[in-house]
Amino acid sequence: MSEQGKGSGSASAAAPAPGSDTYKGWLFKWTNYLKGYQRRWFVLSNGLLSYYRTQAEMAHTCRGTINLATAHIDTEDACNIVLSSGGRTYHLKASTEVERQRWVTALELAKAKAIRMMNDQSDDSGDEEPAAQSDRSEIQGTLKILVSKLDDLSTCNDLIAKHGAALQRSLSELEGLKIPLEGGEKIKAVNERATLFRITSNAMINACRDFLDLAETHSRRWQRALQYEREQRTHLEETIEQLAKQHNSLERAWREAPTLTSSTPNLSGQKGSERLHKEEASDEDEDTEFFDAMEDSPAFITVTATENTQHRRSQSNLSGASGGQPSDWNQDDHSGRELQPRRRRRTHIPDKPNYSLNLWSIMKNCIGKELSKIPMPVNFNEPLSMLQRLSEDLEYHELLDKAARCDSSLEQMCLVAAFSVSSYSTTVHRTAKPFNPLLGETYELDRLEEFGYPSLCEQVSHHPPAAAHHVISQRGWTLWQEITIASKFRGKYLSIMPLGAIHLQFHSSGNRYVWRKVTSTVHNIIVGKLWIDQSGDIEIVNHRTRDTCQLKFSPYSYFSKDVPRKVTGVVADSAGQANYILSGTWDDKIESAKIIQSSRGGGGTEGKQKTVYQTLPPKLLWKKYPLPDNAENMYYFSALALTLNEPEEGVGLTDSRLRPDQRLMEEGRWDEANAEKQRLEEKQRAVRRRREAEASDAINDGREYEGYQPLWFHQRRDSVTGEKSFVYKGGYWETKERQDWSMCPDIF
Repeated sequence: MSEQGKGSGSASAAAPAPGSDTYKGWLFKWTNYLKGYQRRWFVLSNGLLSYYRTQAEMAHTCRGTINLATAHIDTEDACNIVLSSGGRTYHLKASTEVERQRWVTALELAKAKAIRMMNDQSDDSGDEEPAAQSDRSEIQGTLKILVSKLDDLSTCNDLIAKHGAALQRSLSELEGLKIPLEGGEKIKAVNERATLFRITSNAMINACRDFLDLAETHSRRWQRALQYEREQRTHLEETIEQLAKQHNSLERAWREAPTLTSSTPNLSGQKGSERLHKEEASDEDEDTEFFDAMEDSPAFITVTATENTQHRRSQSNLSGASGGQPSDWNQDDHSGRELQPRRRRRTHIPDKPNYSLNLWSIMKNCIGKELSKIPMPVNFNEPLSMLQRLSEDLEYHELLDKAARCDSSLEQMCLVAAFSVSSYSTTVHRTAKPFNPLLGETYELDRLEEFGYPSLCEQVSHHPPAAAHHVISQRGWTLWQEITIASKFRGKYLSIMPLGAIHLQFHSSGNRYVWRKVTSTVHNIIVGKLWIDQSGDIEIVNHRTRDTCQLKFSPYSYFSKDVPRKVTGVVADSAGQANYILSGTWDDKIESAKIIQSSRGGGGTEGKQKTVYQTLPPKLLWKKYPLPDNAENMYYFSALALTLNEPEEGVGLTDSRLRPDQRLMEEGRWDEANAEKQRLEEKQRAVRRRREAEASDAINDGREYEGYQPLWFHQRRDSVTGEKSFVYKGGYWETKERQDWSMCPDIF
């Protein structure tokens, strides 16, 4: 510590007087690994050690306080002091060993005095607010039980004393008899043990009596503490509830004011408010977490080459780079569908009812739990099941049709990467959760006549929830996947982590692609407007040619100047040589640019070099279809999503279209849907209990129990990845042709 610091802490210049109530001075406090030890002003008063940044802060801002009555004081070396209490630890350092000793002396004296005050504190004050009647009755009842048990112990103690005295008399009489010397010694040892037993029993009963006295002494303190905690919790719940109502009112008012309409209100408003909050927050405390700020520039820099070979730099999002009209290698139109469907399908569903719901009352007890284990009303759902949402991955199936016609595996990889990104475009406004499928539930998406593929999903496991999906296209590709959803509610946001691999194989070339999904995060769960973000990395591997594609979904950052929902990627061949750059956003479009030259360059933060790619003008691979009219009142469903729950004849008896609670919700009858949802879930639990009982009986009888087996999928080890997963075993479409659904379980 500097001389200036020592001089400013005049109170610490002399040793503390024994028993003095206040001791002040400068110490160095460990904050974090970025800032290390920081000079702080400490004040020791009434058994509490508090600290401030400066002496002037004593009037308005205390940075932290530790109660010495329950603290442990330790000295690491000549100048360090470590205080720990209730999970909080202060690492302090004095300027000299003498200064450290003065503080240790003051702390030890204050701790001893605080312990005495705590033990001697009277609980007879009539000024304290009495506890609630229920709390008082509960504690009084507990004390009565303790008194009763103590009476029982006293009775037992009296009996022990009585029988112990009789035992000792008998032993004394035995000592008086003429018996061998060895027997006398043993009787004497037994007599001593009986005496020790009687003394121990007396000590035990005295300890029990002391415990009861202590419980009676502190009962009123317990009541006050319990009442205070309950009041604080009630106050917090009421505050959060009020905030949620105010936000809902503000949102309604904003929607009703057309002059205030903005295309991106949630992100811009949220960015400003949270940035203001962060600026106001203190950078103090060892609990503060520090993260590296997002770099303003991507991991690579592109230089777009124009036809006259003049180069110019462009941003990482190549959608802004000039050069040619959007096109692809097959010169197909990406802005429209390849074929008009032969069958006319529905283009709207009933508008979403305006139901009010107290979100906090449901979510407050669910923090940290698996989402699949939380009983949710349909108010949080959209009228589609997870199996139908999984089938939505095929909305841009034409990308795979075009990829199947590619001669170059690297060009094919670009289209596969665009397809993997396109599946997230439907989620940008879809913050409601789909229905959790029942075990054995299926969903078919038969688009064989329109687009050349039939799709089948089945819920193959309930805990953890897992769905298997299989699609085979007449246009040259097969896709299959098993997805397990892991989700956690974190209080302010919800994380959804899809587990499992997606497999895609092209029939003519035999190219086999494997990749996994990224994490989805739903923000503003409690207060504010819900919004969703995708973040993480996707690695797509062609296991035949060993080509790879590395895609990066950048998380939304308040400090980044990049466009929100940005996706960038590099397609490399088996030798690791980059051939294509991919860029765009997961909610709008993806473009590719062929690399003609690459070099190492500067421009990175922290001395990191970045690769500079010179590319040809970008080409559009994928563009999101516009949403249907009135989509905001139809759960923001896409044109495909509006058709997914459309009733169809001939589907399996376990198909999601036949699920009654989902159908009632789509029709706007939410109260009936909630009752039906509860019935279905209880029916499923009854089946699970019966299955568990059968398994237990089989184990008791020494028989093998096979357990639940899906109807249309079976578990196999993949020859390429080596992982076990559920794959289609066949038979569904043949069964549909025969219309023989007798093997289907009764789940609805």
